[in-house]
Amino acid sequence: MKVSAVIPAAGMGLRMGGNIPKQFLTLSGKPLLHHTLAAFQQCDVVDSVVLVVPEKELKNTREKWLGHPAIVKKVIQGGAQRQDSVRNGFEALGPDTDIVVVHDGVRPFVTPDLIRKSVQTASDFGAVITAVPVNDTLKKADAQGVVECTVSRDHLWRVQTPQAFRYELLREAFEKAGRDGFYGTDEGSLIENLGREVKIIPGSELNIKITRSEDLLLGETIFNQMNGKPRTS
Repeated sequence: MKVSAVIPAAGMGLRMGGNIPKQFLTLSGKPLLHHTLAAFQQCDVVDSVVLVVPEKELKNTREKWLGHPAIVKKVIQGGAQRQDSVRNGFEALGPDTDIVVVHDGVRPFVTPDLIRKSVQTASDFGAVITAVPVNDTLKKADAQGVVECTVSRDHLWRVQTPQAFRYELLREAFEKAGRDGFYGTDEGSLIENLGREVKIIPGSELNIKITRSEDLLLGETIFNQMNGKPRTS
């Protein structure tokens, strides 16, 4: 079974401020992307990675990251939206691919074990997403910010990556989304749009997405705890 991963890292990270895309900001002295790619390099079921980056970062990223780590086989240009970037990455895969894993470049705490479980579940089921149950109380509000009602959190999940799919199923989902002009917030929603089932497996509260500056601070704490480093005051 050939397993390929698409790592979308084509966002500009506007919510972080500054002029450095968030995937290249440092976590414990190394770029976020380094930590993400290291997990895929360490995962024995993944054969290759296609890294998708912004156009203006394409040349530098190819020079620094193509083959570093060795599992990065291609670095390509992203699209206008995340879905466009993932599709660009998907189309760069070889037709002999059996399973496609999609993972956010700015989720640096993914583990090889979670990647492995995603691949196995996709092989068995066809489409799988990782997610964690919603624990907070949920409120629905109107446009003025006034609460309308409390929403039951039963059977609600916060979706993460990795997400994994049989190659032909994801290809069919991209094709239908293109015909429909449909844009989803994750690849699982493309499978839903296709009318097919998506399996959930448990993710991790530590598998955070670095989106804002406070996420980076939290990420440093998580990294230190995972690597046995004492917290500093």
